[in-house]
Amino acid sequence: MENNAEPFSPEQSLQVIQTMIQKTRSSVADNSFFFLLWGWLVFIAALLQYVLYVIVQTNAHGAAWSLMSIGFVVSIIRTARQKTRTVRTYVDEGFANIWICILIVQTLIAFAFFRRGGWENCYTFFILLYSVGCFLTGRLLKFVPLIWGAATCWALAIVTTFVDFQTNMLLMAAAVLLGYIVPGHLLRREYKMNLKAGGSVGHPKKSTI
Repeated sequence: MENNAEPFSPEQSLQVIQTMIQKTRSSVADNSFFFLLWGWLVFIAALLQYVLYVIVQTNAHGAAWSLMSIGFVVSIIRTARQKTRTVRTYVDEGFANIWICILIVQTLIAFAFFRRGGWENCYTFFILLYSVGCFLTGRLLKFVPLIWGAATCWALAIVTTFVDFQTNMLLMAAAVLLGYIVPGHLLRREYKMNLKAGGSVGHPKKSTI
C-alpha cells in the first residue's frame, strides 16, 4: 500500500517542537503550586535553622527541616482534591521524574551524612542537586531564568566550601530563592500574562540559550 503522507519540512518540524515546548511550559506553570511549595518550604527551613542555631543557640536546630513533612501532607491533600485529570505527555513525565530523582537522592545524601558524620557539609551537595534540576528544566523549557538560576547555584556551591556551617545555611536559602523560587514565580507570571493576553501556546518566545 502506497503511503501518500508528505514528510514534514524542517520549518514544520521546528514549529511542532516549539509548540510542544510551549505547551509543556504552560503545563509546568499551571501546576507550579507544588514547585513553589517545596521551594518556599526549603527556604523557610534553612532560615529557621539559622535562627535556631545562631540566635536561639539550641542543639535541636535540625528540627527546622521537619517542615518538609508539611509539604508531603499538603501535596497529598491537594492531589487528592484535584478532580480533573489532564493528559500527561512524555515530557511532563520526564520533568516529574527529574525532580522525584533529585528528592530521592537528597534524602539518601542526608541519610548518608547522618550515618557517616559531618552532615553539616551536605549543603554543598543539596545546592548542586538543585542546580541540576533547574538547569535541565530550564533547557527543556527554553526558559532562561531557570538556567541562570542553575548558574547561581553553581557559584554558591563553590562559596559554601570557603565559609562556616552557619553561613552555609544562609547560602542554602539564597540558592533556593535565586535559583528556584524566583524563576518559578517568573514562569508563573509569564503564564498568567499569556492567558490574559489570549496568547497562543504555539508561538513561544525565542530563547537566546
